[in-house]
Amino acid sequence: MQNSDPQYETFKQVILEYIQGKKYEPVGEKSLFSKLKINSKFQGLCRQILKDLMHEGVLLYKRKQFHLNKPLKEVLTGVIRVHSKGFGFVVLDPPTAYSQDIFIPKHLTENAVDGDRVEVEVDPASNTGKGPEGKIIGILERARTHIGATLHHFETPQQVYAYSPLLGTSKMIAVAPRKQSVIGDRVILKITSWGDEEGPPKGEIAHYLGSINDPSVDVSAAVEEFDLHTIFTPEAMKQALQMGTEVSKEDLKKRTDLVGLTTVTIDPQTAKDFDDALSLTIDTKGIFHLGVHIADVSHYVQRGTPLDQEALQRGNSTYFPGHVLPMLPHELSDQLCSLNPDVIRLTVSVLMDFDEKGNLLKREIVRSYIKSSKRFTYEEAKEVLDSLRESPHKELLEKMVKLCLLLKEKRAERGSIDFSLSELLVIVDEKGHPQKTHTVEYDITHQLVEEFMLKANEEVAKYLAEKGKRAVFRIHEEPSSSDKDEFYGMARALGFSLSKEPTKQEVQQLFERAKNTPHAHQLAVGFIRSMKLAYYSTENVGHYGLSLDYYCHFTSPIRRYTDLIIHRLLFDEEGPKTDIEEIAKHCSERERLSFKAESSIKILKKFRLLHRWLQEDPHAVYDATVTRVKPFGLYFELTHLMLEGFLHISDLENDYFVFNPTQDTLFGRATGHIHKVGEILKVRPTSLDLVLLEAKWELVLPKKLQRKKVR
Repeated sequence: MQNSDPQYETFKQVILEYIQGKKYEPVGEKSLFSKLKINSKFQGLCRQILKDLMHEGVLLYKRKQFHLNKPLKEVLTGVIRVHSKGFGFVVLDPPTAYSQDIFIPKHLTENAVDGDRVEVEVDPASNTGKGPEGKIIGILERARTHIGATLHHFETPQQVYAYSPLLGTSKMIAVAPRKQSVIGDRVILKITSWGDEEGPPKGEIAHYLGSINDPSVDVSAAVEEFDLHTIFTPEAMKQALQMGTEVSKEDLKKRTDLVGLTTVTIDPQTAKDFDDALSLTIDTKGIFHLGVHIADVSHYVQRGTPLDQEALQRGNSTYFPGHVLPMLPHELSDQLCSLNPDVIRLTVSVLMDFDEKGNLLKREIVRSYIKSSKRFTYEEAKEVLDSLRESPHKELLEKMVKLCLLLKEKRAERGSIDFSLSELLVIVDEKGHPQKTHTVEYDITHQLVEEFMLKANEEVAKYLAEKGKRAVFRIHEEPSSSDKDEFYGMARALGFSLSKEPTKQEVQQLFERAKNTPHAHQLAVGFIRSMKLAYYSTENVGHYGLSLDYYCHFTSPIRRYTDLIIHRLLFDEEGPKTDIEEIAKHCSERERLSFKAESSIKILKKFRLLHRWLQEDPHAVYDATVTRVKPFGLYFELTHLMLEGFLHISDLENDYFVFNPTQDTLFGRATGHIHKVGEILKVRPTSLDLVLLEAKWELVLPKKLQRKKVR
């Protein structure tokens, strides 16, 4: 039931967390209020909450005691993935009747930590909105004995608390410090106890990694904290080195000779390896003949070899600012598996013909070899198209743009949304110190490469399905109605009109209308946040975001193991006994872990940059845009750093603010000021925590700005 009292939801949550706890024993009203230490002035409100919970069927009142009305539940097993904010999801062991992971609220994770195999009690009655919920009732197997952490604060001279990115702020680890230990030490802890409701996890310092104040150890610390892999086995390195740097004549046999085609690569300026090349011709009938040529990594990395085992263990390459942890040794990925210009390289080519409207006429997938004619960076290709740089390949690039626009139209027709989001890069020096930011615009050169790769991935997935072959699909399920509604609410709050249940076409039109407004980026980010995560599976359910029935990853076998598997499956080189379902699951998990590690380092580098700015000018003021409005405050994004911040309601103007849940606004009773999504703020950081990656912010009102520098 709804209640206008702002304390209502707070006390309701407190009561529910206690009663739904594993150790709860039925008690009466007096004992309940006593155990929860509820002040007498709030007991009337809490009596109403208890009545409402009974009316909702959550509680039963029997023998003058409150009982949790438990529906029939089932106990399943799986692996828990815990978010830094404390809640988690259990990936169930197959077979299971649930198509979604089981959501575990923060207060029901018990003492499970990320990666543990657990028993979860699933509540079928909760399978609404965002999916089924449950609670952890047992730990079957711990994921690790050691964990990376940073010493955060001393409780006593004999005990310091450490923060681990894998456990989050809800599970600080109690540690006995060494004599020389100081706040900010990055360490590896041996866990002696995982803790429980009565106490925190405990650990001993196994070894020292460095200081949080030293950016040069950021990557090595992340490697330890997230259990990533950096060193290749001697056997794998020996195998890579033995392959040399040139393609032998023997390797060219039984392959299609495509050396006569003019092929080019288009990659970021910092790219060291090039695993995809493009060719395009248009015949006299106006037919486009597109070739997407992918490095034939499977020719060199064969099933069961030391290189294959290393690649599978990693699952993918992991990218940090200024540093990469490759899936394959550079000796292979930068040489034989890189489509460098003017040298013959082995490829798998998807050859596709399109008519003048962009309709696919036919496709062919062959093992081939090419000789790339030119290595373009995105910037160089754009300069050629803009006539700022001369190139004999300008006509080729113009043809590619023409076909790209046709394919984009086709994608729009089926309901796929084109964001064209720019990317903010943090530029670091050789010691890891962040120097500046650089915005990479998603221009037409990026778009044409993406369109051609998407089409190749789609056609390979279709081919495997048509032939009845096994495959690892890249699937993306439809978001829940509640997540979609939250996004629609944000769009309406920004001033965009939408029907009650918008179609995909309406959402497309929304982004088209927003394209040249200040809200384009915020809408795109909000839409992406409303989506479920894509993952790998042998069960194809299609790709919601791309509006495709068939999709897989095929175009990056240097940096994704699933792509390497797809190459082998195309030519029946992956043995029938290979458990590709287990590989899909493993690669999804490794991708998730890499993403967490990458995100943590990117955010840390942004905090380091902000810290430097704060030292250079403590009074600097920053532009920010409100992204979410909650009853307790405002979330915002720094415009020039794309970094999220938060202002508590008590840090806003000197006023009493009331939250409007239907409009997602905070209304000031005295000033009449309304804080809403999309509002532009001026903010100033007052303190930074490089360990927790948190900042304290101050709202700078216009009258206080005067002539102080605005960055």
